[in-house]
Amino acid sequence: MPTHAERRVLPYTPRQLFALVADVEAYPQFLPWCLAARITRREGNTFYADLVVGFKMLRESYSSKVVLTPPAHETAPCRIDVTYLKGPFHHLNNHWVFEPAPGGGCVIDFYIDFAFRSRLLQRMMETLFNEAVRRMVAAFAARARALYGPPRVAEGPEAGPRGGPAGAGRDAVRPAG
Repeated sequence: MPTHAERRVLPYTPRQLFALVADVEAYPQFLPWCLAARITRREGNTFYADLVVGFKMLRESYSSKVVLTPPAHETAPCRIDVTYLKGPFHHLNNHWVFEPAPGGGCVIDFYIDFAFRSRLLQRMMETLFNEAVRRMVAAFAARARALYGPPRVAEGPEAGPRGGPAGAGRDAVRPAG
């Protein structure tokens, strides 16, 4: 089951990056392999979303519950928790935490862990996982630049997974076993 955990510093505010990630309906505009996204229901800081993802001949849809914990004030941390509801996965766990970085910008803590019900899909995804995560992270960073313009704070060094060495989070995958 592919797992990816990464901490990264981006030169935008936690509030900006929180808003970008929370805007699920915009994902098809910039996120690779996301073909469609719609919010099916909203309840306060919680919403339910259906996403369609595809690659070549494969197309799958899934539903999830998204809980938004917005920042209490400009320098407060915020988070987004995603809970899998239905679709092709055996399980899917995902969270984003956005914290102010020392010196400006935002430390993003991103975690995803999933397994497909289908062994064929699981094997295919394990093969493509590192490239898929790399492209997704790059797409979110590019979207931030497109929405918010050039960075206003000096870009800090990246932190690896869970505070490890720089760059280590890019390919931090634990295969099924």
